[in-house]
Amino acid sequence: MAERRVAITGLGVVTSVGVGIEAFWQALVAGGQGVAPITLFDAGEFPCSIGGQLQGFSAKDFVPRSYRKAVKVMARDIEIAVVAADLAFRDSGIVTRGIDEAATTVESRRLGCNIGAGLICADLDELGMAVSSAVVDGKFDLKAWGSGGMNNLTPLWLLKYLPNMLACHVTIIHGAEGPSNTITCGDASGLLSIGEGARWIQRGDADVVVAGSAEAKLNPMALMRQTLLKRLCLSRNDCPSAACRPFDAGHDGAIIGEGGGLVVLEELDRAMARGARIYAEFAGFAAACDPAGIDITAPGAGSLDLSVGRAVADAGMSAEDVSLIVAHGTAVPAEDACEAAAWQAALGDRARRAPAVAITGATGSMFAGAGGVTFAAAAMALHTRAVPPAVNFTQAAPGCELNLAPRRRDADLQCAAVGAFTTGGQSAACVLKRYES
Repeated sequence: MAERRVAITGLGVVTSVGVGIEAFWQALVAGGQGVAPITLFDAGEFPCSIGGQLQGFSAKDFVPRSYRKAVKVMARDIEIAVVAADLAFRDSGIVTRGIDEAATTVESRRLGCNIGAGLICADLDELGMAVSSAVVDGKFDLKAWGSGGMNNLTPLWLLKYLPNMLACHVTIIHGAEGPSNTITCGDASGLLSIGEGARWIQRGDADVVVAGSAEAKLNPMALMRQTLLKRLCLSRNDCPSAACRPFDAGHDGAIIGEGGGLVVLEELDRAMARGARIYAEFAGFAAACDPAGIDITAPGAGSLDLSVGRAVADAGMSAEDVSLIVAHGTAVPAEDACEAAAWQAALGDRARRAPAVAITGATGSMFAGAGGVTFAAAAMALHTRAVPPAVNFTQAAPGCELNLAPRRRDADLQCAAVGAFTTGGQSAACVLKRYES
């Protein structure tokens, strides 16, 4: 039996430059900037005190009225995923239980969900209050914690911080009873989730899948970890908009951003039958790892060259067919060089000629949330035939000669390759192609 084709019919994006695909895309092509001083907590004593922060964000307006109490047990990562899912389904035109239970247009058992997540940080104020109740004579006492201290946490406390709760809430809200999974592989999680979700449709295990990723790393613990790993930009607290400079000669570290993107993948014939708007067609997917990545202090790209090369081959294409590169672009100098080398190893000279973009200059690095957003950006680029500017890019750093530009470019885009990698040695790539009816 021929493998079923997969259409991309819905895009839901939550970033510091825009919430919703239209707001996000308009800001992106205009060179918008979402990096600013952190106000979620007092970051004044951190060497890097800026980030791509969501402003006035809450999931309350994006869930059914009957489900709003559940928002209280959602960590910020979960809220981002819930909002992105609602936006993606509404954008697709598919009616789920979460949109109108009496008028659904998708069979629950044929609706899947696959969401990439990070390791969610506990609310330190909430945890700290409970811990302080178990301090005896100035020291934390395990017996006091066990006998009563932990009772100062809400009984549902743990359910706020399990990575699988992103998919859990989305499936409950929208009545997704088909395949469901959570992938926690750092920055590669989003593309891994989308690739696996597309495979479900290709194999006939589902007709519609909502897939992507979300993460909120703007918290003291994550900021401290990235500081200790020496991955952050420490020189531009006074000029946040110019801080994150992927592949640029002035790059000197990452900026943490929060956000995520979920997309609706749909069996092509089904999408055509209901007259859906099709942004692009999913064409190929691959993943790889580099065992040397176990040393997280050594720069690497997780064998991204293998992921990209095999994803292009999986799409039945060659390097010359790639007309857009959507890069990961952490802005950590050694990582940028490793990534550029990986693209060149996979695509040869085409990596220098095909238009390329990295969106982190606008949003900051969204870690696990990145893949869903960059995939959505690739779909929009093919749909509109526009390449967004690479924010803060002026001149390529040595060894980072990808074809980026600081301005919007219009081009006859037919095929986009999207790649991501994480410290730890994992990588993934997806290939999309323009859909012509």
